[in-house]
Amino acid sequence: MADFIEIYNVYITESVQILFGFYFLTRLLHQRVRFYFYFLFTGCASAVVHAVQSETMAEFGAFLLLLVAGGVFICHTDWKSSVLYAALVVEIMQLSYGILNSLLSALYPFMSGFDQNMVGIVFMLSGDFVSLLLTGVFCFLVYRYFSYFDTIEKQHVYLVLIPILMIFIMDEYINSFIYGMVVTDESGVTVYSNHYQMFVIQLLGIASLFCILYTYKKLLQSFRLSTELSLLEQEEHSLNQYVEEAKTSYEKTKSFRHDIKNHIMVLKELLQNDRPRQALHYIEDMEKIAEELSFPCSTNNPVVDILAGNKLGMAKSMGIDTDCSLLLPYPCGLRDIDICIILSNALDNAICACKNMDDSAEKYIRVSGRIQGDFLLMEVENSYQGNGTFKKGTGLKNVKAVAEKYHGAVSVKTHGEVFVLHVLLIIPENEHQTD
Repeated sequence: MADFIEIYNVYITESVQILFGFYFLTRLLHQRVRFYFYFLFTGCASAVVHAVQSETMAEFGAFLLLLVAGGVFICHTDWKSSVLYAALVVEIMQLSYGILNSLLSALYPFMSGFDQNMVGIVFMLSGDFVSLLLTGVFCFLVYRYFSYFDTIEKQHVYLVLIPILMIFIMDEYINSFIYGMVVTDESGVTVYSNHYQMFVIQLLGIASLFCILYTYKKLLQSFRLSTELSLLEQEEHSLNQYVEEAKTSYEKTKSFRHDIKNHIMVLKELLQNDRPRQALHYIEDMEKIAEELSFPCSTNNPVVDILAGNKLGMAKSMGIDTDCSLLLPYPCGLRDIDICIILSNALDNAICACKNMDDSAEKYIRVSGRIQGDFLLMEVENSYQGNGTFKKGTGLKNVKAVAEKYHGAVSVKTHGEVFVLHVLLIIPENEHQTD
């Protein structure tokens, strides 16, 4: 029986813990590895841990390094994410084992009336099973609510990694300190004390771990929102420049229209005085002025004309075919800055998608839109080389935010090599005018 227990503790329990630890690591890293890698890792890790033959902390440290190596070389993730998740797995396993160990140690004195060998085997088997079950539950909670660190800026990993490692070291130190305080009863049997204190410490440890993860999650959300806010501020600054440029162009156009009678009078005088050559030169000058005042994209909104003209002009310079048949009410209850945010982000995404296509592929951007009652429907269609898949970024989130502001909706469709963005806005009642 003693040989069986020794073999079970040294080989079976350790191998199972290593296997489950690596499995939990792959899940938290959102990586799938081939079946045989689990057993290959378990065999190699078991050999290394056996070779250490040292204190528990050294074994946990070796296990931690092995998990990091598995995350980097088997799961092919960056080393910072591997270190973070490996530390999480090891700490969760350590605390889960500590919680069960404290409970079973507290219950053991009440088992004096039973066969001690049988009690020991039952406690050993049930303790290993329940500790692995607890580890699985805690890892699932991390996976469900906090497993998104692959999307963060990796320079912030230390904010959560250092506290986790601190909990790991302090837990091991307290473990060795408290269980080093033993008493011996009259029969000479060694009895450990402070099990309830240790149980509370382990519970506080796991609670602290999740508090750290929760705080870290909120901190990352704050970083992300701060970045998006900064981008929006830069975008608003650029769009405000478009607004000012549009106002300037509008004033020039208004001035030209005001002076058109004077220009006609001059032409009339030149032709009446039989000076056709000078009249022709005068007309050519007027054409140049008209070209400077005209917009390559006429939407009936001077601000949008400037923005769309610049964006589509940029696309044309890249060899992208463009077409704009968008007609907007002006003025209306929709803020110019909001319409510009939608078109700016949509056209930036379209230009980026076309730029990433092969040179031999057809590249185009089509902008259209119309008014139907109290609804404004805008559509941006562009060529797209993404095999029907796309990733929503900050640009589409900004478009969605504007649509929600006007109780509208955003729809994205991809079919073949075509990407279509539909934006529906509700024009505020009694604030729009029809053409």
